[in-house]
Amino acid sequence: MFKRLWYDARARSVLAQVFIACVFFGTLAWLAWNAHYNLTQRGITTGFGYLADAARFPISESLLDYRPTDSYARAFAVGLANTLYISVLVIAASTVLGFLLALARRSRHPLVNGIATLYLEITRNTPLVVQLLFWYSLVTINLPSPRHAFNPLPGVFLSIRGLFFPSLQVHGQWWPLPWLLLAAAVAWLLLRPLRKRRPALPLGRIIAGIAVIACALAWQWGGMALSTSAPQLKGLNFVGGTALTPEFTALLVGLTLYSAAFSGEIIRGGIDAVAPGQWEAAQSLGLRPWTTLRQVIVPQSLRVIVPPMTSQYLSIVKNTTLALAVGYPDLSFVITTTINQTGQAIEGLAILMAVYLCISLSVSLFMNLYNRRILRTERK
Repeated sequence: MFKRLWYDARARSVLAQVFIACVFFGTLAWLAWNAHYNLTQRGITTGFGYLADAARFPISESLLDYRPTDSYARAFAVGLANTLYISVLVIAASTVLGFLLALARRSRHPLVNGIATLYLEITRNTPLVVQLLFWYSLVTINLPSPRHAFNPLPGVFLSIRGLFFPSLQVHGQWWPLPWLLLAAAVAWLLLRPLRKRRPALPLGRIIAGIAVIACALAWQWGGMALSTSAPQLKGLNFVGGTALTPEFTALLVGLTLYSAAFSGEIIRGGIDAVAPGQWEAAQSLGLRPWTTLRQVIVPQSLRVIVPPMTSQYLSIVKNTTLALAVGYPDLSFVITTTINQTGQAIEGLAILMAVYLCISLSVSLFMNLYNRRILRTERK
C-alpha cells in the first residue's frame, strides 16, 4: 500500500503538503510557547488591555488633539494619522516631481538631461536614512534662532524651530459637511447609469453643482466662519499661524526627493514604451508636443506605469518608518515609545504589522482597480 502511494504523484504531492503544513504550524506553536514561557519568567503580562491606560508621554506634533493623559490607543491613532498624512503628501509630491524628471531625462538638451541624470544617480545610490539625516542637519544647524529668523515674505518666518506662515482657521460646526458630501456621492452613483442612455448628459457638472450646494448648506447650517492667524514672536518661539517643524520638513523633503528619483524612471520607461509612431501620427495631425504628450502618449503609457508605481507607493508608505531617524512622531515612533514604557513588544509589533498590512492592501486595491479601469477603457 505504501509503495503504491509512493509511486502515485498525486499522493506524494498531498503528503508533501501535509508535511510542510505540520512543520509550519509546529514552528508557530513552538514560537508561541517559547514567547509565553519567557514572558512568564520575566513577569510581563500579555494582552491588549494596556491600550486603555494613560500614555504619559508627549507627542511633539499631531493632526489630532492629544494630551499625555490620553490612552495608548489615542496615541496610536495620532501616530497613524501622522503616518497617513506624510505618506499622502510624499506620494503626491514625488509623482509630480517624478513626471518632471522623466521629461528632463527625455530632453534633447544636454544640460537638462545631464542634470537630471546626475540627480538620479546620486539619489538612487545613496541610502535613504543618510539623506534624511542630511536634510535634518541642514534644517537644524544652518538656520538662525527665532529672534533672528529669516523673513522672506510678510508673515513668513524661517528659523531653527521650523517654517511659520499665516493660516486660515474655520470656526463653527462642520459635522453636516461629511453627510452632505456623502449625499452628493450617492447622487453621483444614482445618476451614473444615465450616462450610458444619454451620453450628452453633463454628469460632471451636475455632481460638481451638488457638491458646491452641499458645502454651502453645511456652511450655513453649521454657522461656520473663516479667520486668519499670523505667526508672532513671543518669548523664544512663534505663536499662531501654521508651523512646519524641522522633523516634518526633513522627512517630507528627504522622502520626496528620494522617491521622485524612482518614480521618474518608472514614468520615463512608460513613456518610452509607447510606439514612436504615435508621436509621428500626432505631429502629422498638427498637434503640439505638450498636447500630444497629455492626450496621446500619457494615456497609453499608464498601462505600463501603474503596476510598478503601485510597488513604489507601497515602498513610500513603508519608508515612513524611517521617521525615527529625524524624530518625527509617526506610528512606528509612537509604538516604539510604548514598547519602551510597557514592555508589550509582541502586542506593539503585532499592531504595527497589522496596520501597515492594511494600508498596503488598501493602496494595492485602489491601484489595481484603477489599472483595471484603464485596461477596460482601452478595450472599448
